[in-house]
Amino acid sequence: MKVRDPRVFVMRVSLFASVVMLVGKLWAYYLTHSVVVLSDAAESVVHGVATGLATFSLSYSSKPADANHPYGHGRIAYFSAGFEGALVLVASFAVIFSGINGLLHEPQLKHLNVGLAISAGLAAINLGLGWSLVHVGNKYNSLILVANGEHVFSDMWTTVAAIVGLSLVMLTGQTWLDPAIAILLGGYIMMTGLSLIRKSFAGLMDELDPQTLEILTGGLRQAVERNLISEFHQLRCRKINNQIWIDVHVLVPGELSTLEAHGRVTQVETSLEELFPKYIVIVTSHVEPDDHEAVHPGGHDEISDTIESAHHHTH
Repeated sequence: MKVRDPRVFVMRVSLFASVVMLVGKLWAYYLTHSVVVLSDAAESVVHGVATGLATFSLSYSSKPADANHPYGHGRIAYFSAGFEGALVLVASFAVIFSGINGLLHEPQLKHLNVGLAISAGLAAINLGLGWSLVHVGNKYNSLILVANGEHVFSDMWTTVAAIVGLSLVMLTGQTWLDPAIAILLGGYIMMTGLSLIRKSFAGLMDELDPQTLEILTGGLRQAVERNLISEFHQLRCRKINNQIWIDVHVLVPGELSTLEAHGRVTQVETSLEELFPKYIVIVTSHVEPDDHEAVHPGGHDEISDTIESAHHHTH
């Protein structure tokens, strides 16, 4: 992968920023002794490890298909997102535990104004970085970048919560607010982790994407209306990071020559690829005569019927 690739650049910036965040938050905790700031720093430890894995995964997922990986290496993106989600989940428990401990043992807070200034600067950096990661990730259909960007936003919100906590303590003098906000913060971090794990699970299990299926079905219906093909069935599709893999059986008039049938199906495959200009589309089609029932009694298989049923539910 070339260094000029914006995905590589923004991920390297994220990796560097994760180190800056950790150092800055540990410094803020050293100055303030705030539980919520310590919780924020704990989340940054997890974020740093996850960003390192995401950086490796981004490079690995870009490798072309080879003899051992005929479908490419893109599926590591889902593992990366799931691992990052698991680390976020672990961080949430650590944050909640720190908050409970802070309620039981009231923290001795100091230098809150300096801690506020440091936290505000770090939050601003994370805001810009998170937006960049999600923007570039969506542009290039990179789950790795999007997941890391969501983690950065999670890290930003923990810092914002730390700022709110320190501000409330300064305004009210009630030190118990510091660990109480840390507990609330832990709950938010937990939801972010579960969301990342859910996305990872969906990708690894090739969960059906109703929107993609509906677009594909519409494209094939147009091919039928244009008389390029007579009908189609056994439509299946999967998304792997920035790739869409499509399998479909297409029926053509039985009197067509092999050359004519191939030409028509090639047009259909090209039209399906054009439906997803931001993705690498791989279409595998199986050509059959339109008197399909005579050749294959029984019609559609169970998987095909299930997918067709799922498609109807989207309308």
